[in-house]
Amino acid sequence: MSISPEEVRTIQAEADCLYNQAQVEAAIRRMAAEITEQLSEHNPLVLTVMSGGLIPAGILLSQLDFPLHVDYIHASRYRGDTSGGDLHWRVAPRFDVAGRTVLIVDDILDEGLTLQAIIQWCREQGAEAVYSAVLVEKKHARNIGIEADFVGIEIEDRYVFGYGMDYKECLRNAPGIYAVKGH
Repeated sequence: MSISPEEVRTIQAEADCLYNQAQVEAAIRRMAAEITEQLSEHNPLVLTVMSGGLIPAGILLSQLDFPLHVDYIHASRYRGDTSGGDLHWRVAPRFDVAGRTVLIVDDILDEGLTLQAIIQWCREQGAEAVYSAVLVEKKHARNIGIEADFVGIEIEDRYVFGYGMDYKECLRNAPGIYAVKGH
């Protein structure tokens, strides 16, 4: 879906800042401490869910001071749209997950369908244990019942962007978490 630079600027200018950069990075530091406490002795395989997980994982990984492997997985339900559809697998990790402790890092837990499918895939591939970390968890009744093991920030049910989350494939790089006006 194509969006003009003018529309991007308007969306960003009118958006509500829910969490500024300092607040988001404090939440990521807290998550890193929790992950370190629970997984530092497990040599985990950290799988970043592309593209949304890129920014949260980049910040998070620099704060995990223990042995781990890093890879990525690309599965999406949104494909540039503002609502999710069927899950599309684009890239599987190059590391074997069999017998490993796996930490999946993503930008947002909304309904939970994408995260649930990735966790299930890891288990089917023989992962010893699967954990999940999300920067943002939306609170609403549409969640299918899945919870992340590590959550940075809980938000109300609004359409958000920034820190990896996008608006029509733009604004992932916004320096905070913003809600689109009227959504």
